[in-house]
Amino acid sequence: MRRHVDSELVPVRGPDWVARPERSHTDVIRFIVWVALTLGRTAARALLYPTALYFLTFSSLARRASEGFMRRALGRRPGVTDAFRHFHCFAATMLDRVFLLNGQYARFDVRVQGAEIVEHMAARGEGCVLLGAHLGSFEIVRSLARAAGGPQVSLVMYEENARKLTSVLDAINPKLAPKVIALGKLDSMLKVRTALECGGVVGMLGDRTIKGEGTMPCDFFGEPASFPLGPFRIAVMLKKPMVLMFGLYRGGNRYDVYFEQLIDMGQIERAQRDVLIEQALRRYVARLEHYCRVAPCNWFNFYDFWK
Repeated sequence: MRRHVDSELVPVRGPDWVARPERSHTDVIRFIVWVALTLGRTAARALLYPTALYFLTFSSLARRASEGFMRRALGRRPGVTDAFRHFHCFAATMLDRVFLLNGQYARFDVRVQGAEIVEHMAARGEGCVLLGAHLGSFEIVRSLARAAGGPQVSLVMYEENARKLTSVLDAINPKLAPKVIALGKLDSMLKVRTALECGGVVGMLGDRTIKGEGTMPCDFFGEPASFPLGPFRIAVMLKKPMVLMFGLYRGGNRYDVYFEQLIDMGQIERAQRDVLIEQALRRYVARLEHYCRVAPCNWFNFYDFWK
């Protein structure tokens, strides 16, 4: 049975990606963090190769998911090298979170397109919903906002399937740990509303569904996939603009951050809402596919996305 209060943010039960057990080993994570903060990024990056090789060898489900996605994104049959690069990219962004959470944003070469979109909103004290995906790094976007003196960024997310990793990383520097609004709580919507009304930015990742919530099938790489309507309904309910956000890892110390205006939910009539929500979702999916083609190794949904 679904609970009526704040139904957009209260899941009944999770899909496969939620139910899948976390593969992180706390002692291994702590060791990598120690190497990174003691010996530096160059030494820590040497650990990325055995890490990627481990997942390539022992995680058959993730490997098959990588192959399925890469086949669509690359337009050809991927090889072992493509899968290795995919896992290496994921491990690299996880490692960089250590340095970003330790306040070392300046060590990265971050190139931004569309920054004026969020800058103008911040100057007006207007809160907005940043809509991204499990594509690249959200942490680089949050660190960019902090370095630029922008508004506080809160992340709305489901925490359960990465609790070990999150607990270790947040302990690096609690003052810089992300402010998380957890999905599945009765006060989730209230916290989102409060953050936005204070002129803050709320980040959501719109590429994973939760069973019991509204979804819509969209064409994604030529095949239908389900995407959640929740982020769009929240923006409508709170009458806030939505901005696309992607922080793509490009190798070495470089990240490319993109912002694009999606829709201003505060400027639409009630009779138009359903149509405009559908249009906004389809545009989101189209742009997501575009950025997946730009940097396919940044796709971090290691399960059958089209299932």
